[in-house]
Amino acid sequence: MTSPVERVFLRSLELADVATYVSWGRDRTFCEHAGWTVDRPAVELEAHWRALIEQPKPDHLRRAAVAGDVIGYVDLAGAEPDRRELGYVVGPSDRWGRGLGGTLARLGLEYGFDVLGLQEIWAEAVDANRASVRILASLGMTETGRGQDEPFLGASSHYRRFSISRARWITVRVGSARGR
Repeated sequence: MTSPVERVFLRSLELADVATYVSWGRDRTFCEHAGWTVDRPAVELEAHWRALIEQPKPDHLRRAAVAGDVIGYVDLAGAEPDRRELGYVVGPSDRWGRGLGGTLARLGLEYGFDVLGLQEIWAEAVDANRASVRILASLGMTETGRGQDEPFLGASSHYRRFSISRARWITVRVGSARGR
């Protein structure tokens, strides 16, 4: 699959990516964690992804994460000119536990601040999904409050909200570059 030395980068979604995203729909663990409908027919998933690629929504920028193969995607959603919501997914589930989630979230912040010129990026993670909460905190995002209740893998939970400003991100990035 993906080795730690492979460079991960973001690019536009392509029609050639559809088969990869459809294959993730057969990964029950992935679907349950990512909030995808479990056992959705492949033909429906294919139509969904084709529509996203051919008719992207202006308030929902999705970039494919690539390291040799497509390994996930990053979302920056919202209509505000200076502020967007970060989302990221690593698939399929056998790629989890390798640090890719943190890499994708970091790339999403870099893209949002450096390419889109955003001033603030926010994100939510379900409290019961400890890995996602850790990733957001490790990037220097500050917890800003509690979001809506959201079950996770059959357990009661809720969203935790985080945000980071451009100025804070510059400080965090400079600090992490010095630590290398």
